[in-house]
Amino acid sequence: MKIQEKSRERKKSGLFIIEGKREVSLAVKRDYTIVSLLFCEDVVSEKELDAFTSENSEIISISKEVYQKIAYRNSTEGIIAIAKTKEFSLENINFSTATPLILVAEAPEKPGNIGALLRTCDAANADAVLIANPKTDMYNPNIIRSSVGCLFTNQIATGTTEEIITFLKENKINSFATTLQNSNEYHKEDYTKATAIIVGTEDAGLSSAFRNAATQNINIPMQGEIDSMNVSVAAAIVIFEAKRQRDFN
Repeated sequence: MKIQEKSRERKKSGLFIIEGKREVSLAVKRDYTIVSLLFCEDVVSEKELDAFTSENSEIISISKEVYQKIAYRNSTEGIIAIAKTKEFSLENINFSTATPLILVAEAPEKPGNIGALLRTCDAANADAVLIANPKTDMYNPNIIRSSVGCLFTNQIATGTTEEIITFLKENKINSFATTLQNSNEYHKEDYTKATAIIVGTEDAGLSSAFRNAATQNINIPMQGEIDSMNVSVAAAIVIFEAKRQRDFN
């Protein structure tokens, strides 16, 4: 429960919690090491467990009462895994194409928004997700829950704004910063080359560093009375415009 609830404990132990059959199986598929698998016999049988373990995983049967005590989600699937964390390093990002499509999110704070961004990138089969100056650690259980396991299906790296700008330049990736300042309408740009879509927070937007370093600043025209939308929605609009352009080229 300490690992589940406290970021400091996750960093100290190098462990985190995964709950749910789909989420655990996705983590195993992406070579996360499952240290221990807790299962509730009232909900899931021991015969089902092979898909949710890695080599030398400890398997522990727990009662329904214990499971309900430690389960994070209301819906129950009877499986909780304790897994080893991985480093989200820019050095580990590899592209299988010369024209990768990347999402960069600067200083996201709400785990639900981060989870939604990861789901969008999985749906679009984006090549990487880069998080600049994250305000919460990526193994927060709310991120795992809201991403429905897409934390494990995306290539992810974290870094400072400056580190990510340098990474994009070194890899010759065009960057499109979503901002109202000095920007063109998003659908008028070409995303068929190596492309990074950069989004900021709804309150503060993007830092001047990202805006000034961008190949082009872009905006999504607002036709109502407000001048912004949820960051995950904005990211989805631009990412799928990039996918549309690529599908027709």
